[in-house]
Amino acid sequence: MLRSLYSGISGMRGFQVKLDVISNNIANVNTPGFKAGRVVFQDILSQKISGVTTPEEGERGGVNPKQIGLGASIAAIDTVHTPGSFMTTNIPTDLAIEGDGFFAVQNGADGPTYLTRAGNFTRDAAGNLVTANGFLVLGVGGEVINIPPEVTAYEISSNGEIIATTVDGETEVIAQIGLVRVQNPSGLEKVGNSMYKMTLNADLEELEVVEPQNLEMGTGSIISGQLEMSNVDLSAEFTEMIVAQRGFQANSRIITTSDEILQELVNLKR
Repeated sequence: MLRSLYSGISGMRGFQVKLDVISNNIANVNTPGFKAGRVVFQDILSQKISGVTTPEEGERGGVNPKQIGLGASIAAIDTVHTPGSFMTTNIPTDLAIEGDGFFAVQNGADGPTYLTRAGNFTRDAAGNLVTANGFLVLGVGGEVINIPPEVTAYEISSNGEIIATTVDGETEVIAQIGLVRVQNPSGLEKVGNSMYKMTLNADLEELEVVEPQNLEMGTGSIISGQLEMSNVDLSAEFTEMIVAQRGFQANSRIITTSDEILQELVNLKR
């Protein structure tokens, strides 16, 4: 069978995955904290037709190898952790991170800890600061953030401190929202709901929730009343969609042409 037939199939598979990633990016163009995906291709092992010969001075020159590629495969599907644009909401519990940190949230008091850039938090009936799906927001040292009922007003500073005003008119810091910094954000595993799970390739150190504006850790600062939106660039995504569509069509044409050649070979014997 023709090598081009299988090369065309591998190309169609790759561009189909690229279209899948692009469609997910576009679907999440308005998702707070969403980070776009990117597909990177690589060539498959090439088949050697003839090897290399060494040049001999005064007698003959060297000959380069002859190789035929066997198609393309997917090298990586990266998560692009560039910052998204900020949207002003003026809601004190809507938080954005100006920097490379992540919010730490927990599924229940003893549940696993996840990371997120989506800061659309709310205050539940018990006074806990929670995500849209009820996960608890963690403070410095992994403490659950709680705003007691006797607090009548509060604000969140850039270093994560929740400055509350009680019914007596007194002002005090009742908690501090923490951030997490990982060495390789692209190594985080997406688990849905705009959250990530730590992996061994994200950071070799144990997960630690530290204070914002930590210069040593590089966590960044918190901005209250703002939301970080998706970093999806629609113009770039639609351009990549056209490239993927044409690439898929070109590879399908390779299969059609290979089929026509095989048909001619079959028709040699009549």
